[in-house]
Amino acid sequence: MLYDVAVIGGGPGGYVAAIRAAQLGGKVLLVEQDKLGGVCLNRGCIPTKTLLKSAEKWQELKNCHEFGLQADNIGFDFAAITQRKNQVVEKLRGGIEQLIKSNAIDMVYGVGALEGGDRLSVRQGDKEISYETKNIIIATGSKPMVLPIPGQDLLDVIDSNQLLEITHVPRSMLVIGAGAVGIEFAAIFQSFGCEVTVVEMLPSILPGIDSDMVKRMGPILRKQGIKMLTNTKVKSMEKSNEGIKVFLDNGKGLQEIVVERVLVATGRKPVVDGLGLEVAGVEYNLAGIHVNRKMATNIPGIYAIGDSTGQEMWAHAASAEGMVAAENAMGGNALMDYSAVPGCIFTTPELAMVGLSEQEALGQKMEIKVSKFNFASNGKAVSMGETDGLVKIIAHARSDKVLGMFILGAHASDLIMEGAIAIRNGLTAEEIARTIHPHPSLSETVMESAHGINDTVIHQLIIKGWK
Repeated sequence: MLYDVAVIGGGPGGYVAAIRAAQLGGKVLLVEQDKLGGVCLNRGCIPTKTLLKSAEKWQELKNCHEFGLQADNIGFDFAAITQRKNQVVEKLRGGIEQLIKSNAIDMVYGVGALEGGDRLSVRQGDKEISYETKNIIIATGSKPMVLPIPGQDLLDVIDSNQLLEITHVPRSMLVIGAGAVGIEFAAIFQSFGCEVTVVEMLPSILPGIDSDMVKRMGPILRKQGIKMLTNTKVKSMEKSNEGIKVFLDNGKGLQEIVVERVLVATGRKPVVDGLGLEVAGVEYNLAGIHVNRKMATNIPGIYAIGDSTGQEMWAHAASAEGMVAAENAMGGNALMDYSAVPGCIFTTPELAMVGLSEQEALGQKMEIKVSKFNFASNGKAVSMGETDGLVKIIAHARSDKVLGMFILGAHASDLIMEGAIAIRNGLTAEEIARTIHPHPSLSETVMESAHGINDTVIHQLIIKGWK
């Protein structure tokens, strides 16, 4: 059978690409070596957010006296929490399976590899089957990076995939890496009573994030009980009677810390090996497969999306890229727009961002205006007891167009869409400010920050700077 489109990888990029190609009338083959939904659904976004929700409810229960409530003999069952996490994942995966069937997509489980520009093979154990197709979309995702640290192979030194499989809360844990993954897991397990230490070799946590957000987030995490060691490298790890002994170097000398578990959260790398890229002549390197804005590789009819390209390594970016690739594979002329890709870090409170940071804008020699508004001045945030937070907007000094938005606070992952829509559509800060926002709502923090760009803020004396 000749397929119009064959997709390798059933994650948030791959299955979306398959469905979009089918919607456009294509005969589609989807190849997945493990489980539909990819890392995001099975070992990333969904299971971590499910755990986080349990963690938030546990903290709310412990602090319910602040709202005039009383609760005695409270506790949690982490095994039950883990079981619920698995049920959520299974339910959502079942939903994707139904979508694949309802769109008449042929589903094959196995390891896919290119045999050329119009053929691919799927290995199922000792059996290998070849398929002919007009177009191929590579959506193989990424995998955790492995550090060259002595002791990396110890049983209790684990990655994020393995951490999601444990059914008890460790007494103590050291997290190597203070990026999004490391900070999220640190916050989750600390809330359940684990003594967490985060080690980051760079000068600050959350590398690459706007400095004002990092300055606010650091103290919040420390207040929650998470220890932060920046400018610190892990030299080696070894097994001891008490657990894992970790040797650290902060540039001033060595120190030791003993923990029950070590989480390696130093990032992910594209899965490009074993795909037959060389056979097909597809250009790539260890940073990912080379593509243009049509998500097309250098070989006609072969596309790549998601983490396999090493570009915007977010599940939602992969889905958007999947739609672009599918439309082009089916004869369209779609282009990927990276101007407004939001990013979210699901700590408590949440951190979300879109567009240029202040540092990035200044690095591009832009004339900018900056406005900030605190959650503590918002009525809804005060009533919720969620006053830790800040909205920061970066706008062009002359055109007033929104260039970037950063939000630290409750429901930041929802609020950030105002910034994404504004940047994507070239809206100004004035247009956001003059749009009536409901009261009382957290969205008013965005409105007030937008007002601050042009000195019309009402409810707070904003820290404002002209750059």
